[in-house]
Amino acid sequence: MRLNQVTVPCTDYGASVAFYTTLGLVQIVDSPPRYARFECPQSEDGSEPATFSLHHVEDWPGGDDPLVYFECDRLDETYEDLTGQGIVFEQSPADQRWGWREARLRDPAGNLLCLYQAGEMRRFPPWRI
Repeated sequence: MRLNQVTVPCTDYGASVAFYTTLGLVQIVDSPPRYARFECPQSEDGSEPATFSLHHVEDWPGGDDPLVYFECDRLDETYEDLTGQGIVFEQSPADQRWGWREARLRDPAGNLLCLYQAGEMRRFPPWRI
């Protein structure tokens, strides 16, 4: 698993997009007023940049909580391995309308986590700006 993305809730879409753009993130998805995604600046080692997203709180399944995404090359196998070790998931792996396959769980403190597999759809969805 690789830490890939963190999504945070927002209350003012425009102000949040402006803030994170000013910080130097490059906006790659613009779906106002509910969702925006950014890439972090390219690292010097040439590795793929991590992504960061905003989701409006009125349409956010996590309520007021952030959601941390871990990318898995083999999501279904990872899910089977973790459930075999006693990890409980709120959602088993399922295909999403945005082209990702996701499974969701919470850590012992209640923080929401998403294990996912996206391939090219992670950085290059058809709606990329």
